[in-house]
Amino acid sequence: MGHSDEGVLAKWSLADARCAEPTGTGSSVDDMSERFANALPSAWQQLPEDEHRRYSKQFYNDFDFRANTSPEGWPAVKEPADSVTYDLSVIPDGPKRGAAYDAINAEALRAFVWAMPEVEKLLVLDWQHPSYWFDPKVQALTWRAEWEVPVYPDGDYFSFLTPDFSEGTFGHPWEQTICVFGERLVGSLGLSLGGWLPTKRVGGHPRD
Repeated sequence: MGHSDEGVLAKWSLADARCAEPTGTGSSVDDMSERFANALPSAWQQLPEDEHRRYSKQFYNDFDFRANTSPEGWPAVKEPADSVTYDLSVIPDGPKRGAAYDAINAEALRAFVWAMPEVEKLLVLDWQHPSYWFDPKVQALTWRAEWEVPVYPDGDYFSFLTPDFSEGTFGHPWEQTICVFGERLVGSLGLSLGGWLPTKRVGGHPRD
């Protein structure tokens, strides 16, 4: 190795050492950690029973919801015209399903925050279980945040809805599908899911 090479390596070693040193509160690493530094309220607020019944009834009526574990009763809702439904049945059990579960929840959270920045809370309906108001921004800022109800339909019907029911998701565990509706969510979450999941229906109609 020549002297010029040794000089270059020495400069790189010095630069690496400087990068490893603490740089104070202005560094990007510190900025990242400060996202989680302050105590936050829970992103999940359980609905009182009367509100749960009222919103569930509204969902049943607006989406013509009909629970059925048999194919002849699918889809379980009247899917909106501005919706795309994706096929989850192609996901195999094991690590791939676990990765898909985390990916869909994470990508949904990104879409809720990025595509609908003015939405402060979403209504989360979990069939025959407690329902919640969900704050996606707080969820995004919570360290190791848990999902009281996931977007991925892992064992039950799960719905994430804007307060006016115009945008959201509906997960069907038996058909193994997730319906994304509303122009902004279809253009964000739907676009992402469409990159690796087959499309089953568009606007409630089977994909040709």
